[in-house]
Amino acid sequence: MSIDSLVALFDLHQIMWIVATLFVINMTITGIEVVLDLTTHKERRWQDTAANCAIFVAHQVIEKTALASLGFVALLPFYYLTPLTIPMTAWTWLLAVLAADFTYYWMHRIEHEHRILWASHSVHHSSEDYNLTVGFRLSVVEGFFEWAFLIPMILIGFNPFQAIVGLVLVAQYQHWVHTERVTKLGWLDEVFNTPSVHRVHHGSNRQYLDKNYGGILMIWDKLFGTFEREDEKVVYGLTRNIHTNNPIKITFVEFGNIWQDVKKCRTMKDKLRIIFGGLSWRPEYFRTAKQDADLDNSAMKND
Repeated sequence: MSIDSLVALFDLHQIMWIVATLFVINMTITGIEVVLDLTTHKERRWQDTAANCAIFVAHQVIEKTALASLGFVALLPFYYLTPLTIPMTAWTWLLAVLAADFTYYWMHRIEHEHRILWASHSVHHSSEDYNLTVGFRLSVVEGFFEWAFLIPMILIGFNPFQAIVGLVLVAQYQHWVHTERVTKLGWLDEVFNTPSVHRVHHGSNRQYLDKNYGGILMIWDKLFGTFEREDEKVVYGLTRNIHTNNPIKITFVEFGNIWQDVKKCRTMKDKLRIIFGGLSWRPEYFRTAKQDADLDNSAMKND
């Protein structure tokens, strides 16, 4: 399929009506939840809600301009290199969504495990509230690299349009799960990503950390040992909250934290591990320096 034909699919293919319909539904239910919270006086940090909406607007503007074709263009070389081709039919669209859901699980999990990726994804987790506007709280930075996780889908024969739209459908499905107004749903919580399941994922409680990465299905979490049911009351936010409603600070605070740690590193190996390694890793001398500083402060107080 030619590049022009692939590009045209984003305007002409009928599945884009489903994408547009889901977007409208998500916007509508978010508005309804806001009205319900206002009329029932449900506790909500309204400045946090405003920050979520501001981030959403910025994300939409940047995604529709600077990032509009980045992922598509970047995936084209892999599309033309692979000898495999999967035709677009109703059945292969179901397969594409399933493959995108599996892709999303690993993309999501890796974003939680490597600090430079967490720097952007943590934006979504930094709210101490849990409502549908949190679904809007997505980093503008993620679009620069998330396309790379679709490369395996392209190599097995999906075209860039089908892979990208498959991932978009997985993402749009998840919007409705960011709410406290839907309680546990029984067996559905065991099969699908639901509000109860996703509340766990947003919890900073020790038992909830790094659980429930799935987009639509929970089968991946159950297969790879990351599934957790909602039990104790969920405490939302980060293990160390950022205490700001400034959209710019929300978006870039963790990048600043990484830079501060990089400056303290003594070797290039440590700098690279700070950037690309696990979230909790720090060189041993970081702890030693902190201990020395604490001792100095203690001595000054005792003088």
